[in-house]
Amino acid sequence: MRLSSRLLMAMPTAAGSTAGLKPAPMALLPPIPLYRRLFRAHRRKLPKENRVLGDEYIKSEFRAHRDVENPVHIIGFLTEWQMYAQAVEGDSWRDATLDRGKIDKMNDQQLGQLYELMQAIKEKEKQENDSSG
Repeated sequence: MRLSSRLLMAMPTAAGSTAGLKPAPMALLPPIPLYRRLFRAHRRKLPKENRVLGDEYIKSEFRAHRDVENPVHIIGFLTEWQMYAQAVEGDSWRDATLDRGKIDKMNDQQLGQLYELMQAIKEKEKQENDSSG
């Protein structure tokens, strides 16, 4: 993920927003500080078994997007991960559901990844239930 100076200037900030019309957009973190923030949030807020799965997912997603150069894609990627970090830090992720609009925007590969993640979570829950019962 290469951030050009032009892209950095295009990132949303609180300055220049129209007061009163809509909330000021959040300042977008650069990739490396965001990456570190995600791991800190997992370390502080997630149970160890969930943290392992989450940490591996963060690593694989950031690696997969390392060479992306499309500014729109980069901003979308960073925005979604930053919103995820805020949700984990604020505990609003518990019992949350995915927005139908986000699911509708996913391509086949993303839907496949989501399905694999769901299967991994269900398998883990099944193993936990089998070992406790």
